[in-house]
Amino acid sequence: MQLVVARIGRAHGIKGEVTVEVRTDEPELRLGPGAVLATEPAATGPLTIETGRVHSGRLLLRFEGVRDRTGAEALRNTLLIAEVDPEELPEDEDEFYDHQLIDLDVVLADGTGIGRITEISHLPSQDLFIVERPDGSEVMIPFVEEIVTEIDLEEQRAVITPPPGLIDESEAVVVSSRDEEEEAAGDADEAPKGDA
Repeated sequence: MQLVVARIGRAHGIKGEVTVEVRTDEPELRLGPGAVLATEPAATGPLTIETGRVHSGRLLLRFEGVRDRTGAEALRNTLLIAEVDPEELPEDEDEFYDHQLIDLDVVLADGTGIGRITEISHLPSQDLFIVERPDGSEVMIPFVEEIVTEIDLEEQRAVITPPPGLIDESEAVVVSSRDEEEEAAGDADEAPKGDA
Protein backbone atom coordinates (compact mmCIF):
# COMPACT_ATOMS: atom_id res chain seq x y z
CA MET A 1 0.00 0.00 0.00
CA GLN A 2 1.21 3.52 -0.75
CA LEU A 3 1.26 6.31 1.85
CA VAL A 4 2.11 9.98 1.31
CA VAL A 5 4.98 10.68 3.70
CA ALA A 6 6.03 14.20 2.67
CA ARG A 7 5.58 17.11 0.27
CA ILE A 8 8.60 18.85 -1.23
CA GLY A 9 8.77 22.58 -0.58
CA ARG A 10 11.20 25.27 -1.72
CA ALA A 11 14.77 24.75 -2.80
CA HIS A 12 17.30 25.48 -0.04
CA GLY A 13 20.64 26.89 -1.07
CA ILE A 14 22.37 26.13 -4.38
CA LYS A 15 23.43 22.49 -3.99
CA GLY A 16 20.12 20.74 -4.63
CA GLU A 17 18.61 20.55 -1.14
CA VAL A 18 14.86 20.99 -0.65
CA THR A 19 12.68 21.76 2.36
CA VAL A 20 10.16 19.05 3.16
CA GLU A 21 6.72 19.17 4.78
CA VAL A 22 6.71 15.91 6.71
CA ARG A 23 3.46 13.90 6.69
CA THR A 24 4.56 10.90 8.70
CA ASP A 25 5.14 10.31 12.38
CA GLU A 26 8.13 8.17 11.45
CA PRO A 27 10.39 10.42 9.32
CA GLU A 28 13.55 8.62 10.45
CA LEU A 29 12.10 5.39 9.03
CA ARG A 30 10.44 6.72 5.87
CA LEU A 31 12.75 9.59 4.91
CA GLY A 32 16.22 8.27 5.74
CA PRO A 33 19.19 8.15 3.34
CA GLY A 34 18.77 5.39 0.78
CA ALA A 35 14.96 5.42 0.87
CA VAL A 36 13.44 5.13 -2.61
CA LEU A 37 10.13 6.95 -2.88
CA ALA A 38 7.47 7.07 -5.57
CA THR A 39 6.16 10.53 -6.47
CA GLU A 40 3.01 12.35 -7.47
CA PRO A 41 3.27 13.45 -10.21
CA ALA A 42 4.85 10.13 -11.18
CA ALA A 43 7.03 11.73 -13.89
CA THR A 44 9.30 13.33 -11.26
CA GLY A 45 10.24 10.04 -9.62
CA PRO A 46 11.10 7.69 -8.24
CA LEU A 47 13.47 9.66 -6.01
CA THR A 48 16.23 8.22 -3.84
CA ILE A 49 17.17 10.19 -0.73
CA GLU A 50 20.90 10.87 -0.62
CA THR A 51 21.14 12.99 2.54
CA GLY A 52 18.86 14.51 5.14
CA ARG A 53 19.36 17.03 7.92
CA VAL A 54 17.38 19.36 10.13
CA HIS A 55 18.01 23.09 9.72
CA SER A 56 16.11 25.72 11.75
CA GLY A 57 13.45 23.16 12.65
CA ARG A 58 12.82 22.04 9.04
CA LEU A 59 13.85 18.80 7.39
CA LEU A 60 16.10 19.30 4.37
CA LEU A 61 16.63 16.48 1.86
CA ARG A 62 18.93 16.01 -1.10
CA PHE A 63 18.04 13.45 -3.76
CA GLU A 64 20.41 11.45 -5.93
CA GLY A 65 20.94 13.20 -9.27
CA VAL A 66 19.71 16.60 -8.06
CA ARG A 67 22.78 18.82 -7.77
CA ASP A 68 21.63 22.42 -8.17
CA ARG A 69 18.92 24.88 -7.20
CA THR A 70 17.17 24.60 -10.58
CA GLY A 71 16.78 20.83 -10.23
CA ALA A 72 15.59 21.20 -6.63
CA GLU A 73 13.06 23.90 -7.53
CA ALA A 74 11.65 21.65 -10.29
CA LEU A 75 10.58 19.19 -7.55
CA ARG A 76 8.53 21.75 -5.62
CA ASN A 77 5.06 20.52 -4.51
CA THR A 78 5.89 16.91 -5.42
CA LEU A 79 4.38 14.37 -3.03
CA LEU A 80 6.71 11.65 -1.73
CA ILE A 81 5.07 8.24 -1.43
CA ALA A 82 6.37 5.23 0.50
CA GLU A 83 5.35 1.63 -0.08
CA VAL A 84 4.08 0.24 3.23
CA ASP A 85 2.89 -3.24 4.17
CA PRO A 86 -0.88 -2.94 4.87
CA GLU A 87 -0.43 -5.12 7.97
CA GLU A 88 2.24 -2.81 9.38
CA LEU A 89 1.11 -0.65 12.29
CA PRO A 90 2.73 2.48 13.75
CA GLU A 91 5.03 1.89 16.73
CA ASP A 92 2.88 4.04 19.05
CA GLU A 93 -0.53 2.48 19.80
CA ASP A 94 -2.12 5.96 19.77
CA GLU A 95 -1.00 6.62 16.18
CA PHE A 96 -2.77 5.50 13.03
CA TYR A 97 -2.13 5.44 9.32
CA ASP A 98 -4.65 7.22 7.12
CA HIS A 99 -5.81 3.95 5.52
CA GLN A 100 -6.81 2.66 8.98
CA LEU A 101 -9.07 5.68 9.58
CA ILE A 102 -10.72 6.12 6.18
CA ASP A 103 -14.30 4.73 6.18
CA LEU A 104 -14.58 4.54 9.98
CA ASP A 105 -18.04 5.43 11.29
CA VAL A 106 -18.01 8.56 13.46
CA VAL A 107 -20.34 8.37 16.46
CA LEU A 108 -21.04 10.33 19.61
CA ALA A 109 -20.36 8.74 23.02
CA ASP A 110 -24.04 7.72 23.22
CA GLY A 111 -23.81 5.90 19.88
CA THR A 112 -25.55 8.55 17.75
CA GLY A 113 -24.18 8.30 14.21
CA ILE A 114 -22.55 11.42 12.73
CA GLY A 115 -21.17 10.10 9.45
CA ARG A 116 -18.19 8.39 7.86
CA ILE A 117 -14.56 9.52 7.53
CA THR A 118 -13.85 10.05 3.83
CA GLU A 119 -10.54 11.91 4.04
CA ILE A 120 -7.78 12.97 6.44
CA SER A 121 -6.52 16.53 5.95
CA HIS A 122 -3.00 17.08 7.28
CA LEU A 123 -2.56 20.70 8.37
CA PRO A 124 0.56 22.14 10.00
CA SER A 125 -1.16 22.56 13.38
CA GLN A 126 -3.31 19.39 13.45
CA ASP A 127 -5.01 16.75 11.36
CA LEU A 128 -8.70 16.94 10.44
CA PHE A 129 -11.19 14.20 9.74
CA ILE A 130 -13.40 15.07 6.77
CA VAL A 131 -16.66 13.37 7.69
CA GLU A 132 -19.50 12.84 5.23
CA ARG A 133 -22.89 13.12 6.90
CA PRO A 134 -25.88 10.95 5.87
CA ASP A 135 -27.39 13.95 4.06
CA GLY A 136 -24.25 14.32 1.90
CA SER A 137 -22.89 17.38 3.71
CA GLU A 138 -19.40 17.36 5.22
CA VAL A 139 -18.10 18.34 8.64
CA MET A 140 -14.47 18.76 9.68
CA ILE A 141 -13.48 17.26 13.02
CA PRO A 142 -10.07 18.05 14.54
CA PHE A 143 -8.19 14.84 15.29
CA VAL A 144 -7.25 15.82 18.83
CA GLU A 145 -7.58 13.77 22.01
CA GLU A 146 -10.09 16.19 23.58
CA ILE A 147 -12.56 15.63 20.71
CA VAL A 148 -11.73 12.17 19.31
CA THR A 149 -11.89 10.10 22.49
CA GLU A 150 -11.60 6.62 20.99
CA ILE A 151 -10.54 4.91 17.78
CA ASP A 152 -11.89 1.36 17.72
CA LEU A 153 -10.52 -0.42 14.65
CA GLU A 154 -12.29 -3.69 15.50
CA GLU A 155 -15.68 -1.99 15.61
CA GLN A 156 -14.64 0.31 12.73
CA ARG A 157 -15.65 3.51 14.53
CA ALA A 158 -14.30 6.76 15.92
CA VAL A 159 -16.02 8.06 19.07
CA ILE A 160 -16.14 11.83 19.45
CA THR A 161 -17.24 14.34 22.11
CA PRO A 162 -17.55 17.54 20.07
CA PRO A 163 -17.68 20.96 21.70
CA PRO A 164 -20.89 22.98 21.23
CA GLY A 165 -21.17 24.31 17.70
CA LEU A 166 -18.79 21.84 16.03
CA ILE A 167 -21.67 19.61 14.95
CA ASP A 168 -25.11 21.15 14.84
CA GLU A 169 -27.46 18.20 15.25
CA SER A 170 -30.61 20.30 14.85
CA GLU A 171 -29.39 21.49 11.44
CA ALA A 172 -28.97 17.87 10.27
CA VAL A 173 -32.49 17.03 11.39
CA VAL A 174 -33.94 20.13 9.69
CA VAL A 175 -32.10 19.33 6.44
CA SER A 176 -33.33 15.73 6.52
CA SER A 177 -36.92 16.83 7.20
CA ARG A 178 -36.79 19.43 4.41
CA ASP A 179 -35.43 16.83 1.97
CA GLU A 180 -38.20 14.39 2.90
CA GLU A 181 -40.86 17.10 2.51
CA GLU A 182 -39.52 18.09 -0.91
CA GLU A 183 -39.37 14.44 -1.95
CA ALA A 184 -42.98 13.90 -0.79
CA ALA A 185 -44.08 17.05 -2.65
CA GLY A 186 -42.26 15.82 -5.76
CA ASP A 187 -43.99 12.44 -5.52
CA ALA A 188 -47.39 14.17 -5.25
CA ASP A 189 -46.64 16.26 -8.36
CA GLU A 190 -45.69 13.13 -10.29
CA ALA A 191 -48.74 11.14 -9.20
CA PRO A 192 -51.07 10.34 -12.11
CA LYS A 193 -54.10 12.55 -12.21
CA GLY A 194 -57.47 10.85 -12.72
CA ASP A 195 -60.09 12.00 -15.21
CA ALA A 196 -62.26 14.70 -13.76
